[in-house]
Amino acid sequence: MVPWDEAVSPTLMSDAAEKPAPRRAFEHVPEQASVHQYERRGAWVVTARGSFDTHTAGPLADALKAAVGRYPKVVLDASGVTFADSAFLNLLILNHQMGTLRVVSPSRQVRRLCELTGVDTVLEVRRTVDDAADS
Repeated sequence: MVPWDEAVSPTLMSDAAEKPAPRRAFEHVPEQASVHQYERRGAWVVTARGSFDTHTAGPLADALKAAVGRYPKVVLDASGVTFADSAFLNLLILNHQMGTLRVVSPSRQVRRLCELTGVDTVLEVRRTVDDAADS
């Protein structure tokens, strides 16, 4: 009989002659999340890099909330987002409702998340920061 956790998430084998590798096949190892901010052509730009989920989205949430409260136009550069879940998506929707939010060059993962949920029909997506700041 296989223990429940091994049946759900099998261990990876490094080689048949070696012992199993100590990591799980479905384990997500988040990258360090970072947020940088600057002004560009009258818009406030927030650049997000790394993995954003419930545990790592706090700094991004704070940056977007503060920016939307102070600037007429906020630009989120999402080109460096390597992982995003519903917490990230929720931030986009909330800040879009609170002010003018443009999303720039979303990574493939973010684009796919927005397409699957229909958020791509609501958000304004631009190719570059300058395009977003000028629109």
